[in-house]
Amino acid sequence: MRKQKLEESLKYQQWLKTLQANGIVVNKVEPLQLIYKPNGEIIFALLSVDAQDKNGEKLLPIVLLRGHFVSIVTVLIEKETQEKFLLLVRQYRIANGEYTYEHPAGMCDSSTDIWQVALKELKEETGLKVEKSQLRLLNEKPFYTSPGLLDEGGFLFACEIEMSQKEMEQFRNKKTGSQGEREFITTHICSIQEAFGLMNSLTAQTNLWMYLYGNKK
Repeated sequence: MRKQKLEESLKYQQWLKTLQANGIVVNKVEPLQLIYKPNGEIIFALLSVDAQDKNGEKLLPIVLLRGHFVSIVTVLIEKETQEKFLLLVRQYRIANGEYTYEHPAGMCDSSTDIWQVALKELKEETGLKVEKSQLRLLNEKPFYTSPGLLDEGGFLFACEIEMSQKEMEQFRNKKTGSQGEREFITTHICSIQEAFGLMNSLTAQTNLWMYLYGNKK
């Protein structure tokens, strides 16, 4: 298996391009740790960076590259009543060990087409196959989760799907996820109000607020 070089990684290229577009001068980049997928692709990169801003001030020297991600608020509308429900995914997370409720989401590891990534993740994590026209992008520029350390920026989507109560039942407590990537996911259907009490992810909460109160275009 050939391991990807740092310079070949899409997330590295995007990170460097973003810095340069903001007038940051990067003098030197030194990899401290590179973590790979089974196929040899870089999934995380911890870097030591010598860089300075437009005023010549040195930036903090450590960055963890994770890349951009998509998150999709998935709304099921019951045909009979027009009542809205959320389709969430739940799984244990290593960072806190908790059973976490989130929207379908995933990383843009090797693609710059956020729409296609959103469609792919929605199908993998819920079994729903939708068209691009059914997605609505809620933020044109990425929202950064922790720019003091992470390059990770999120593109938030919303998707509304009308179906009968019987059709909705097939998405209740469904086992999904890519076991090759150690994803063991169960779907969960709940009301929008209930979801706020279940989700402990800031990204998931933001995504839902953006759907409810953000740009309605």
